Amino acid sequence: MGVFSKTCEYAMRAVFYIAQSSHEGRKVGIKEIAEKVKSPEPFLGKILQNLSKVGVIQSSKGPNGGFFIDPEGLKKPIADIVLAVDGEQIFIGCGMGLDYCSEKNPCPLHNDFKKIRNQLSIMLRNTSIGQFNLELIKGSVTLYK
Repeated sequence: MGVFSKTCEYAMRAVFYIAQSSHEGRKVGIKEIAEKVKSPEPFLGKILQNLSKVGVIQSSKGPNGGFFIDPEGLKKPIADIVLAVDGEQIFIGCGMGLDYCSEKNPCPLHNDFKKIRNQLSIMLRNTSIGQFNLELIKGSVTLYK
């Protein structure tokens, strides 16, 4: 089980795959991306359409079309992917999913979860898509086998 929603997991995997392909000078189609990130193609299409609309990735149509990330996109933080797909809930939400949880009315996990949530937020906001992509290119991390 991951920290992120399934939709967000697919989105991150797809963005990282697109970034890696863009580094190789390739635009990639939805079918290839879905296969590589193990996502249902129609579902992934909606995710990528949203990510393109908010400027995390770009797309072009035609015979040489596909999805890609430009140099400016590589500078964006990973948090932009999460915000585009799931909103800010992971950055502000309760670890138990309680809507009343707050500083004034904390749940049993509030204080400990707040520390973890803040660390995750810092990591996602301070790590760019390009930084993660460099790790993929170097082979120090993997996206798929």
